[in-house]
Amino acid sequence: MTHGDEPDGDRPSDAAADVGVGPWPGGPDAWPRDAASGELDPRYDPELLAHGDRRNVVDRYRYWTVEAVVADLDTRRHPFHVAIENWQHDLNIGSVVRTANAFLAAEVHVVGRRRWNRRGAMVTDRYQHVRHHPTVDDLLAWASTAGRDGTVLPVLGVDNLPGSVPLEGYPLPRACVLLFGQESVGLSDAARAAAQDVLHIAQFGSTRSINAGAAAAIAMHAWVAQHAGPRPAA
Repeated sequence: MTHGDEPDGDRPSDAAADVGVGPWPGGPDAWPRDAASGELDPRYDPELLAHGDRRNVVDRYRYWTVEAVVADLDTRRHPFHVAIENWQHDLNIGSVVRTANAFLAAEVHVVGRRRWNRRGAMVTDRYQHVRHHPTVDDLLAWASTAGRDGTVLPVLGVDNLPGSVPLEGYPLPRACVLLFGQESVGLSDAARAAAQDVLHIAQFGSTRSINAGAAAAIAMHAWVAQHAGPRPAA
């Protein structure tokens, strides 16, 4: 399990430098400290306090270390997982990781090639657990004991296929794996066979399919609409 490697293009542009907040007001004497010891609150990064925080994080995590953010997220992650096949270095995976972070998925599972393009993740892979499985069978072996008390996590495919059932109105399990296929080809035969059900997203225009990253976002939001409580204050 990893929070991800350095993504391509992580250096901020001049425009991006205007995002976020500057140094902590009042300087080091005003930095947040432990009331008992007087030491710097361990959640905070002294480099960010001194120089500002330009990261893509919500305000409640400004100036926090990466480790502190991940630890806090881990206390309230949702029990759904997202898996996506990666046989041809799918460019959508970064977007899927970013959306999974936004909806607080337990983990993202990359099935197939280990390497994936992190640019679309916008550095959110530092805060999102990502696990690799070489094959669909490996994903299934993991899911067979990944539920509470070692129970099976159901795997649900998402693809516009004959015989699939509408995502709209489908009672998604609280703990589950949402499995998406490679862009352009969709779920592999192995992934279709692995899925308890295959769900499709209703479409009303002329296009035959939608982008895998967009489909993942819709499916994750469907889970959130059914199961998530109020979001924490920013």
